Amino acid sequence: MMSPARIRNDFSHMAVYVICVAMLLSGCSRPREERLAPGSVVLALGDSITAGYGIARDRAWPAQLAARSNWTIVNAGASGDTTSGALARLPELLEEHLPKLVIVEIGGNDMLRRIDAHQIESNLRAIVYLAQQRGARVVLLGIPRPSAIGAATGRLHAAEVYADVAKRSRSMIVHDAVADVLSDAGLRLDPLHPNEEGHRRLAETIERAFRTSGLLR
Repeated sequence: MMSPARIRNDFSHMAVYVICVAMLLSGCSRPREERLAPGSVVLALGDSITAGYGIARDRAWPAQLAARSNWTIVNAGASGDTTSGALARLPELLEEHLPKLVIVEIGGNDMLRRIDAHQIESNLRAIVYLAQQRGARVVLLGIPRPSAIGAATGRLHAAEVYADVAKRSRSMIVHDAVADVLSDAGLRLDPLHPNEEGHRRLAETIERAFRTSGLLR
């Protein structure tokens, strides 16, 4: 039979172990985001998915998210745009709208054009840096690599570069919101673009992520 002292010692070691595991698990998640006040200007920087290709612009995810959040969301989506194009457009957009938050949905066209992954990462990091330098917080939407097989089998996932950029820049990421929509044939116009229901689902997923993070309350 173990002595009371031995039992207390083992219990203490177990308690320390549990606390350490809890700390490690908590360290894997981001701290709570500061709430963004109603009426704040938010810039949605993106390509045809943000622009609302194939549907009415007022049904695209930025407009639907605006209705859910009470933020003023500026739709700066441009069909066919790339990370280089978005980076070139961003300074004027920041100057004109002075957003408190920039939601970045860009990179799918880069991957379609087989632009070097390092260039995509460099452009994304520059976009985030430029927005942060102007006092805006940034949220990245992870974009999946275009894949007919992945879309058909429902197995699309965001390219790793988005999580890497988010981690390095200490930005928030909504990892698979776009991938999940494009993985569901019922939510797509075609393999690359959400339909109206897909945009509703995308706005819903982003809203849920924002509420979980504390950015939206």
